[in-house]
Amino acid sequence: MSLQLFIHPFASYCWKVLIALNEQGLEFEVRLLDGSDASIVEDFAERWPLRKMPILVDAGRTVVESTIIIEHLELHHAAERRLLPDDAAVALAIRLMDRIFDTYIHAPMQAIVADALRPEGSRDALGTAQAKATLASAYAWIESRLQAGVWACGERFTLADCAAAPALFYADWVCAIPPELALLRDYRRRLLARPSVARCVEDARPFRSLFPLGAPDRD
Repeated sequence: MSLQLFIHPFASYCWKVLIALNEQGLEFEVRLLDGSDASIVEDFAERWPLRKMPILVDAGRTVVESTIIIEHLELHHAAERRLLPDDAAVALAIRLMDRIFDTYIHAPMQAIVADALRPEGSRDALGTAQAKATLASAYAWIESRLQAGVWACGERFTLADCAAAPALFYADWVCAIPPELALLRDYRRRLLARPSVARCVEDARPFRSLFPLGAPDRD
């Protein structure tokens, strides 16, 4: 198979690419980075020394970083089920939201999780508080951009929604979206009901014990 994806099912940035692949209806081989096969881990490390998941291997070529992987798939493999439009101005707005979700939702969420994994005595209370403040500000800003019943950038599911789904799924676990942000809470529910996202949720369910802050039962 020409497409191979190195992932762990519980890893949030892996979800982002998995959602895109599911939306595009592309066939691919999963190379599971759960430590059960040392040869897969070695291949992964040789292909990407920074060892950040996921990576895509397309006919021998290694592609890294989730957004770039999705853009690569759009350029070389997507047919009718496109995640970026041909209109450059509209595509730019979608790319902006992709960066918003990665930078101001995904990154602070991961900072909070990473701090929870540190030993007692080496945790960063100030950094965690700042990350939670960033999430609160980002939640409010995204709420102001959403419209009831639509996706991140209108009526079409796009790259921005691929970024939003894992970011909001886990961020709400570490810093709950306030009840007054009804549009954002409804948007998260719509994302989790989307078949491409629901598949990721279910595939990751067996690994919830790995979440250091305790995975809630509500999702």
